[in-house]
Amino acid sequence: MVYWQWVIRMPKRKKISEEQIKEITEAWGKTKTKNTYRRLKALLLYAQGEKHKQIAIQTEFAPTYIGELVTRYLTKGLGAVADNNYHTKPRNLNFDEEKALLDKFRKQAEQGQIVETSAIIKAYEEAMGRPMGKSNGQIYTVLKRHGWRMVMPRSKHPNKASDEEITASKKLTQS
Repeated sequence: MVYWQWVIRMPKRKKISEEQIKEITEAWGKTKTKNTYRRLKALLLYAQGEKHKQIAIQTEFAPTYIGELVTRYLTKGLGAVADNNYHTKPRNLNFDEEKALLDKFRKQAEQGQIVETSAIIKAYEEAMGRPMGKSNGQIYTVLKRHGWRMVMPRSKHPNKASDEEITASKKLTQS
């Protein structure tokens, strides 16, 4: 008779070398953000032989995240762990570039010409080197940032009385 024996194989623990530990401790001393500090602390505890659950208790990370963190460090290096990878979306043009672009249109507006946003959008897209996308609301944000405002003529009713009729009716009612 043949008996089957089930063996649960545990994955091998990844090794962090002494040089890498020195690199982590140097970065740990220089870090200024709390999350980076916690990530580096998790790596150091892992290098010391702590188990994932114990590291999770000390760093308040999920145990599965610690394994991902170690793998990310060993494959991509310290920059993948220590850097803050959450950056704000940069503007398409900086403030001075936007101002230089709008100066041309400001001169047209000061001369009494009507400036349409479609022309500004085309110039902005040419300066960026790519289309702005579906939403044109971005251009209104740029215009507001530079002190532009939409000026519209006062609306008039098509059946409105003439100015002479209005002044004549005022004279009649003021008695």
